[in-house]
Amino acid sequence: MTRRTLLVSSAFAGLAVALGLERASAIEGAFPFQLSDAEWQARLEPAAYQVLRHEDTERAYSSPLNDEKRPGTFHCAGCDQALFASEKKYDSGTGWPSFWDFIAGAIGTSIDNSLWMTRTEVHCANCGGHQGHVFEDGPEPTGLRYCINGLALRFVPAG
Repeated sequence: MTRRTLLVSSAFAGLAVALGLERASAIEGAFPFQLSDAEWQARLEPAAYQVLRHEDTERAYSSPLNDEKRPGTFHCAGCDQALFASEKKYDSGTGWPSFWDFIAGAIGTSIDNSLWMTRTEVHCANCGGHQGHVFEDGPEPTGLRYCINGLALRFVPAG
């Protein structure tokens, strides 16, 4: 990275902060499961806390859940709500666990305008924890790809 690129990138990042375009914390709202920030920090590992409560993104191909293929259910790592059934998981080649559908009522969405683009954020409907994003490039029958951070999930094997 050149010095000029670094300076321009820093200037744009500063402008985004000044204009309030960055996403600094989990989606606001009255969710059934709520904890204080201190309680979230005590409950979660540091990296999971950053993903679930501050919309961080884990490094691609870093989650063991990316290769999880057993029957079971993927739960929110924050509140343990069941979010995705394993039969709706597929390998998208993106490096994150991907699903073509979710368990009815388990997730919510919001508009994410960070990174100078508009995306649809996916969050747990029970605690508001950031899960990832949904894109319209997935397989049939939905055509959707729920691209989810493995750190935001906990896998529960069937049986």
